[in-house]
Amino acid sequence: MIHRSLSALVLLLFAANTVMAAQWSDVEGRIQFAWYTEDARALGGVLASLEGGANDDPMQAYYLGLGEYRLALLGLGRDQKAAREAAESCIDHLESVNGARRDFADALALQAACQELVASLKAWKVPLRAPGSVSQFGRALRLAPRNPRVLLLAALADSNDDRAYGKLRKAVAAFEEERQGAAALPAWGAPEAYLHLARRQLDRGDSTEARSTLEQALLLAPDFGQARRLMAAITGVAVP
Repeated sequence: MIHRSLSALVLLLFAANTVMAAQWSDVEGRIQFAWYTEDARALGGVLASLEGGANDDPMQAYYLGLGEYRLALLGLGRDQKAAREAAESCIDHLESVNGARRDFADALALQAACQELVASLKAWKVPLRAPGSVSQFGRALRLAPRNPRVLLLAALADSNDDRAYGKLRKAVAAFEEERQGAAALPAWGAPEAYLHLARRQLDRGDSTEARSTLEQALLLAPDFGQARRLMAAITGVAVP
């Protein structure tokens, strides 16, 4: 009887975890689609729905941070104040995640990326934020040296062109490796990695390689506006 009760409990916990994973996968997909299509209103709607939910799951705060990171990026060059506020909210939400899960490399790297954004938007905060973000990227890489999102965010924060290019290549390879394994969360980032690698390849004068890399980004995210525009710039033909 005890054995059956334990088995039933294990099955219930497994089912509950599966349902939660599906819910977070849907949230991540909505955040990413809004990011690809540059729809700040839709992204704000996802964040509002998350804010109204239960707050005892670290993944809720993580996805709030991811959504705010996306909002901050969309605001760059358009609404600097909104971008700064979104980046600061990202830092605050991920602070709670990193307090609860000290080994969550994805959250550490994402918070460091938001710290870098704040530093770029508030020059006077550079001495305060920059050393912390560098240290945090280092910690995330030590925890998960093959995590593709950690590698991607660290590459985007690296001001050394050659070093960043090498990190982007590693990130793309890690994303390809991740896609061969079992589905896991978080899972975002591969299209962005291909996009940023293509930009570096184009800067290096290799438009053929950049086009091939961009094709991979668009295969994974056909509605990725930035990738579509770059492809049009390379080929002279708008992506249908």
